Amino acid sequence: MGAVVAIDTLLHARRVWRGRPDALSPSGLPTGHVALDAVLPAGGWPEAALSEVLIPVDGVGELQLLWPALARLSRAGERIVLVAPPYVPFAPAWQAAGLDLRQLQVVEATSPRDALWATEQCLRSGSCGAVLCWPLAADDRALRRLQVAAEAGRTRAFATRPLVAARNPSPAALRIAIDVRPAQLRVLKCRGGLAPPCPIPWRE
Repeated sequence: MGAVVAIDTLLHARRVWRGRPDALSPSGLPTGHVALDAVLPAGGWPEAALSEVLIPVDGVGELQLLWPALARLSRAGERIVLVAPPYVPFAPAWQAAGLDLRQLQVVEATSPRDALWATEQCLRSGSCGAVLCWPLAADDRALRRLQVAAEAGRTRAFATRPLVAARNPSPAALRIAIDVRPAQLRVLKCRGGLAPPCPIPWRE
């Protein structure tokens, strides 16, 4: 009996890889945006996969796009890791968005290469509900490593990148572009289905 208690304690603390997320649906994680969920094959952010958010400039709604899903994960006891964010996270804003700050961790990196390495390790660990990164000058090979790591660790990876990256192919399971004028979302790629031809109004 003592061994069972010890194992349960480790599982609760996410000290060992459970092989699957217990508290969440095995399909897509709802994005929190009904119109977006309606056009995604999994009904939300794909599981165990890399999703890219492509933006023209910082601060156009990329966090508002992710916050509802991240809040859901954190309330389920899942760890959210930010690897080398471009700005210091403003804790009151994350809390106001519904995140449990006790589940939020920030990893600093001294170089883009170190940031990619740290992101890959967090994804492979299987101890995170989601890992966010902002890769600089990441090539197809680097992104593929992140996609493979997300699959191996059964973790959702989110990479925020410049909109110009849309010109190049990507191994990501999902690519979403945020436009400013007009304010809209464009699903550029979604594994398991065709990308919708029409953009989604974005008024967050």
